[in-house]
Amino acid sequence: METGLDVACHLNIFVPDVASVHLPSALDAIAAGGYRRVVLPPLDPEHVDAPALREQFAARGLAPITIAGQSPEADVSSTNDAVREAGVLLLRRALDLSAALGSDQMNGVPYGVFGHPAGLTDRAAFERSAAEVGRIADEAHARGIRMTFEVLNRYETSVVNTAAQAMDYVSASGSEHLWIHLDTFHMAIEEADASAAIRTALPRLGYLELGQSGRGPLSAGSVDVAGIVRQALEDGYEGRWGIEAFSRSTLAPGAADMLAIWRRPFDDGAAFAADAAHTIGLGRAASAPSRL
Repeated sequence: METGLDVACHLNIFVPDVASVHLPSALDAIAAGGYRRVVLPPLDPEHVDAPALREQFAARGLAPITIAGQSPEADVSSTNDAVREAGVLLLRRALDLSAALGSDQMNGVPYGVFGHPAGLTDRAAFERSAAEVGRIADEAHARGIRMTFEVLNRYETSVVNTAAQAMDYVSASGSEHLWIHLDTFHMAIEEADASAAIRTALPRLGYLELGQSGRGPLSAGSVDVAGIVRQALEDGYEGRWGIEAFSRSTLAPGAADMLAIWRRPFDDGAAFAADAAHTIGLGRAASAPSRL
């Protein structure tokens, strides 16, 4: 990749998880494709050999990006003190794992339970969640790790669906160290204008993920990925980028079911990554900053 941008590649484009026997070759391909970072699927800290994984990333010059989440029994938005405290503990465990892996960025859905769209619609719950996540973001910053939260579509959460809501969540968190993660796949569902949404979030936008409407190659779908890259650069975005896609051929069955991935929009991870790099490059080349 010769775009001059800092781009991360999601591991699930190649393999279902870090336990795959094909992990070394997947990491080799990601590095060979010019990607600087690898986004990991959710990990259980108790079942991860962090030192061994860290060594594999470092040997290829890849920096890992981790994922934090919640569960019905551990949810920072809950009115139940024990459940809310368990949610905080779950985020701290994810933070500890991030540090152990050598990561300087932790993405994810830390604000509530994924897949419970009706679970968090009142303002009090929103503010409880934001306050707890803000405290974790401050702790992460003190450890050299940037914490982001992903804005999801209405079918996956009711907490934060738009860039405007994300900015409200950041404000409610009280943290100067909590950053927004936008994804073009979700924006295609929720935002009338993806580039306008990016401009809304720009003051706190820490990660801009590129995903196509059908979860397949970035060059084919209803999302103008190259155009979004071009406009974001012209609007002044200087942060990190990511590519994400999901196929039934590379996901574990449980993860595929959870994400409603029923088809195989691609089978070859290396080909997908090359197509993504080319698409991003087109947007970068067309942008005003690249022409100066």
